[in-house]
Amino acid sequence: MKVSRRHSNPLAQFGIIPVGFNELADVFADYESPHKKIASLEKEGALVRLKKGTYLVSGEIHGQTFSRELIANNLYGPSYVSLESALAHYGLIPERVHAVRSMTTKRARKFATPLGDFEYVTVLAKYHAIGIRQQIIEKQYAYLIASPEKAVCDMIVATRGLRLQSPKAVRAWLEEDMRVDFDALAAFDTKIIRQCAACGKKKSELTHLYKLLKK
Repeated sequence: MKVSRRHSNPLAQFGIIPVGFNELADVFADYESPHKKIASLEKEGALVRLKKGTYLVSGEIHGQTFSRELIANNLYGPSYVSLESALAHYGLIPERVHAVRSMTTKRARKFATPLGDFEYVTVLAKYHAIGIRQQIIEKQYAYLIASPEKAVCDMIVATRGLRLQSPKAVRAWLEEDMRVDFDALAAFDTKIIRQCAACGKKKSELTHLYKLLKK
């Protein structure tokens, strides 16, 4: 990302992309102590610490609106936004979602940051790769998010103790527990659901979901 001419602050080049300590140290390499300079900028509010070694540049410097989905992808990865966060993004559930929840191939983690909470649920690599979309925002940045089909599958896979023993039970869970408008699922690509079921975890529940939507 190039620095806009209207910006003189060297931090502006990073925009809303989370930036690592080493990248910041390169910017301030001419300082006697880049580490102290970065600490000073954090204290001043020019940098917002997301976790150890990862920062965001203050919006007052670059003048852009932060994307929590983009932060989620960069905070811990490989990962993609999913579960209630993706379902709310697509308007499939009515609730407002506070924490951004994602799926990852790494161990499960939670982060509390000044920009909100971020949670990561572990899945197998072969399952992780199915049904991911790249969401491009105003040709400026992109983040990875589950397709609507994958987000529903992820909810089934990630919900502990969930046992859905028939297509009818799946529909009741979707409409009563998740409060999903069932008619909105008519356009779902059932091939994605079938691929998820083939990976093994919650195979029975995902197969019932596939049968329900295939009708």
